[in-house]
Amino acid sequence: MKFSANLSMLYPEHGFFDRFGAAAADGFRGVEYVSPYEYEPTAIAELLVRHGLSQALFNMPAGDWAAGERGLACLPGRQDEFAAGVDTVIAYARALDCRQVNCLAGIIPTGAGRAECEAVLVRNLALAAERLGAAGIRVLLEPINQRDMPGYAVSTTDQAEAILAQVGSDNLWLQYDFYHLQIMQGDLLTNFERLQGRIAHVQVADVPGRHEPGTGEINYIRVFEALERLGYDGWVGAEYRPAAGTSAGLGWMRGR
Repeated sequence: MKFSANLSMLYPEHGFFDRFGAAAADGFRGVEYVSPYEYEPTAIAELLVRHGLSQALFNMPAGDWAAGERGLACLPGRQDEFAAGVDTVIAYARALDCRQVNCLAGIIPTGAGRAECEAVLVRNLALAAERLGAAGIRVLLEPINQRDMPGYAVSTTDQAEAILAQVGSDNLWLQYDFYHLQIMQGDLLTNFERLQGRIAHVQVADVPGRHEPGTGEINYIRVFEALERLGYDGWVGAEYRPAAGTSAGLGWMRGR
């Protein structure tokens, strides 16, 4: 299986650039993170080459993260900013040889209606899917749970499927995070198998606590066995908060 280290969460004892080497030393083949935009793409590309890593995924620009924004795609009045972000994504994806990006839907603003925000989301995703598809880059949409991100626009696979149907693009895919979906709906493997043809990326963490697989209620032995049995060949992103040290907590990954 192809495991990717989410460097926004793993190896917090290291600075960002030092996390690449730490991930490679622990056997990860790829990396992902919330945002590369604070850094020059050439600097990140050099780290990937030096440590023999692939860029599995990164997010499209998410707005003002420090102010609580978690994506621009559903925000009325921010369409020009979203479109400009598509150009930025293409530049970074080309520099990092990254073939897929996650589009954070965003939190519905206070006073805005869900129908209005969903219409904006559909139009923005259609634009991103078309322009990024022309550059050979997949666009992913991830349901995120309401406990961690209250008001997030897409929180279940049912909602995501409805959005994908409205956009109608073959370049819009699902990002299937077992942690978020266990909180919101459960029935993880049944839904994965049903949706596998539209799933381009998987992420793992356990519930509760968002720690390593095997520390909570999700039976990750069965999950990994199912991914292998079903022939899933995409990345499996380790997106969790290490309960202790990152390297010490990787027993779940060794031997797979």
